[in-house]
Amino acid sequence: MYFHRKKRYLRAENAKKGSFSFAFQLKISNFAGQKRKVMKIYYIIVMCCTALLTGCASEFMRVRDSADNAYKYEYAKECFAIGKFENAIMLLSEQVMMQKGRQNAQESLYLLAMAEYCNRDYEAASATFKKYFQSYPKGEYAEQACYYIGQALYQSVPEPRLDQSPTVGAINAYQNFLDYYPDSKLRDDAQQRLFALQDNLVRKEYLSAKLYYNLGGYFGNINANTESNYEACIITAQNALKTYPYTDLREDFSVLIMKSKYYLAENSSEEKKVDRYRDAEDECYGFLNEFPESKDAKTAEKYIAKCKKYTSN
Repeated sequence: MYFHRKKRYLRAENAKKGSFSFAFQLKISNFAGQKRKVMKIYYIIVMCCTALLTGCASEFMRVRDSADNAYKYEYAKECFAIGKFENAIMLLSEQVMMQKGRQNAQESLYLLAMAEYCNRDYEAASATFKKYFQSYPKGEYAEQACYYIGQALYQSVPEPRLDQSPTVGAINAYQNFLDYYPDSKLRDDAQQRLFALQDNLVRKEYLSAKLYYNLGGYFGNINANTESNYEACIITAQNALKTYPYTDLREDFSVLIMKSKYYLAENSSEEKKVDRYRDAEDECYGFLNEFPESKDAKTAEKYIAKCKKYTSN
């Protein structure tokens, strides 16, 4: 009896194991099948994209090699419209020459400039916009081209610490636009850009003045260097205020001038101290009159008290 029960139990257990093994294998099989389906779909998508790109590339090559300039020009405009700016530039660069003296001459040159601008080749775009404006000063797109000369340069303006030649070029371009088209709808945008660019130049001057001031303190033990650096700071800041009298950094420049004059006096030889302390004292009074609520007002008062030890005698 016991033997038969044990035998039935073992058969049941084996059946369970077999059922589990079969279910597990079924799951593995289903998973593998799903994976194969996903990979197949992925492969189809990749092949379709490759075929599409290859087709587009081959189509562009056929157009580029075509002798039908009208078709090439229309295809270039289509490339521009759908955002394929590099293709548009390649075709339009040729079409500008082919369309010269024809009906589409102006449009092709302007479209080339816009394609370069949209492709973020701002230096080339600015040059092409300038070429259009010089070639067609009363052309259909003259106003937009004149504006975008500055706009393209504006996009490539460096940070204030770097050379600001592009900034100066953009300012001149925007100023020319405002002179040529004082009533343009783009006037407000041009003025805002112009103010932003001027702020960039002011910031550059401020960083230069501050550098001279910091160098003056760094070379505190060498009178010649100390004097020349503080004097350079004063001159740079004063020139900036003359050029940009309404700048938001006016107080910052004035602080540098005041501090530089005081430390210049402090580091001067004995025969120069009195005159320089007197100049520093006058500067401090002027600062307090212009900026009575400044956070540096107490500094100015402290400098005045120290200067009087030399100027009151």
